[in-house]
Amino acid sequence: MLMITLLLVGAKAHPQTPAPTPPKTLATPSESTSNDLPDAPGAVDPAQSNVVAIAQTSFQQTGDGVKPCNAFRAMKIIHYNPNRLGEIPSPCSSLVYPYQKFLGTDIIIPMTWQEKGYLALHELADPANFVTIVGTSAISVAADPDSAYGPGLKGFGKSVGVSYLQDVTGQFFGAFAIPVLFHQDPRYFRMPKAPLSKRILYSVSRTVISRHDDGRSMPNYSVLFSYPIEAVLANQYVPGVHNDASSTVTRILTGYALDPANNLLNEFLPDVASRVHVRIIFVQRILNNVANGSSGVNLQ
Repeated sequence: MLMITLLLVGAKAHPQTPAPTPPKTLATPSESTSNDLPDAPGAVDPAQSNVVAIAQTSFQQTGDGVKPCNAFRAMKIIHYNPNRLGEIPSPCSSLVYPYQKFLGTDIIIPMTWQEKGYLALHELADPANFVTIVGTSAISVAADPDSAYGPGLKGFGKSVGVSYLQDVTGQFFGAFAIPVLFHQDPRYFRMPKAPLSKRILYSVSRTVISRHDDGRSMPNYSVLFSYPIEAVLANQYVPGVHNDASSTVTRILTGYALDPANNLLNEFLPDVASRVHVRIIFVQRILNNVANGSSGVNLQ
């Protein structure tokens, strides 16, 4: 509730500037405003400033463009086809497709702190996320009625509640709080045109390497800090968890070891999904729940 309240207040104070198709006349970087630039980044590429200025100028002149993203729109299903560049993207499309909205280029518009919160809300509210939590809870309680959760509907309800609370914790720290604090972009950036070996190495490396708001490489603090935070907090409320130091460290290291699998899915599953129509996030959530016993902490 605290995160949603902050986002709603922030959205009113700093509405996101819509992003229409840019006009022919380029605006200069000085015409851009600070509302949609990242939270205190380093030196932003001039091309990024130009693109933002173009979008702002065009919207002011025509009134056309993308509706602003907000907390409520972020919690809806977001459809976006990057191959249909003639269409105006749906609100919040940049949360699920980092390579923006402008001319089909790879210019990346940094996320504001509100958008990072919207990303966390989007992940939490995704129907596939909830269905996966419910499904895995039902299977685990049915398979082991003598677990710490207990049997029947009571055990099932407790399992769903604990799993969702773990997901809330992971998304809050992994997609919102830590990225805002360290000015990190929590999205995963694919390399679909690179050789296979390079894509695999790149995916695995994203567990420890991420992208700064200004585009530079940086340590992936979101992953490096989220697993320890989640493990320590889980010791306080997850039924039956071993909360000694050795067990806690083991869970943290296991999370690090399994995290590249999530990156590999992000990297390669869209190639498969384009042919067999697999819903990416649903498969990701299943893998995260089966492997970790909780939902993933971020989009990466």
